[in-house]
Amino acid sequence: MKIKKGLQMDKTSSIAILGTYDTKGEEHLFLKERVEKQGFRALTINIGTKKPPSCDVDIDLFNSVQDQGISSKDRDRDEMIQAMLQEAKDVIRTLYDRGEICGIVSAGGGSGTHLCTGIMQVLPLGVPKVMLSTVASRDMSSVVGTKDITMMHSVSDILGINSILGRMLDKAAAAVCAMARSDWALDKSRRRIALSFFGFITQAAEQVKSILEDKGFEVVTFHANGTGGTAMEELAQEGYFDGILDLATHELADHLLNGYCGNIGPHRFELIIGKSLPRLVVPGGLDCAVMEFDRHSIPEEYKERKIFFYDFRSAIRLNELETQTIARQLSTRLNSAGKMVKVLIPMQGWSVADHIDGPLYDPDMNDLF
Repeated sequence: MKIKKGLQMDKTSSIAILGTYDTKGEEHLFLKERVEKQGFRALTINIGTKKPPSCDVDIDLFNSVQDQGISSKDRDRDEMIQAMLQEAKDVIRTLYDRGEICGIVSAGGGSGTHLCTGIMQVLPLGVPKVMLSTVASRDMSSVVGTKDITMMHSVSDILGINSILGRMLDKAAAAVCAMARSDWALDKSRRRIALSFFGFITQAAEQVKSILEDKGFEVVTFHANGTGGTAMEELAQEGYFDGILDLATHELADHLLNGYCGNIGPHRFELIIGKSLPRLVVPGGLDCAVMEFDRHSIPEEYKERKIFFYDFRSAIRLNELETQTIARQLSTRLNSAGKMVKVLIPMQGWSVADHIDGPLYDPDMNDLF
């Protein structure tokens, strides 16, 4: 890692201006200027993989990667990007741990967005992360993941400073600086419980939350929408919680059937293995999988199923094979999670639609589970 001579980072934290200075040096220097206009110090970090930066920077990771014997000339583009990703993650985390950066901002196109947000992922919850991107209007689930990254659409392309892009870069700088000024702190006076939640079990979740709060706990809810459950487990790994009430486990069913909330990754229910953290697991919503169709567009393969029409989404009741598969998957994952895990199975239904006279009511399937 090469740091510009004369840079003093030990007095106050800086905003990291992360970017590909080989192709977008002018734009990132403008971003640096606007951050400094906000009263913050700016630390320019080059992660360009094609050639040396087109301007002077504080930290040049292109040279750092080159010094390791990794050259863009003898490596595929993907290999070079992966090498830069790991190098930059290490540097950014080190700078943060030393108290030298208090936020990070970048601007980029498709490749730059994926590279920069991948690096931002290494910073913990609450550290400002702002990405001005030409592709922010697309599906950004793969680049945001479970992290608190703020995506901002550049509207125009990022190629030279003009009145439109200049304004957007200025707003991105203002956003990250405003976040860095925030002095909100976590309440450490109360024990904290994580609670997974989604729309089909709202009443149960609200009652559980109220009971726990009456007992003096702070309750943090996570929308089990595919990333919410995993985010909850990652924060548990980092020590944010004193216990977990995993009330909405329906993500596993959606994962099996490629449903609306199924993007859980390979480690849901496994991420806190080895932690002495009490965890209560409930099959909330595991009676069904949520799909994107309404009563006017039912897929042929689901027309004979029990269906709960909700909005633009509908829930299908799991069949026998699916129920058995889910039960085995969940028990396999939880069996290796230690003695602090317990499973509580409701006897009168698992969702708002799973009750006597409800559209998904099927006690035999619940018993099979």
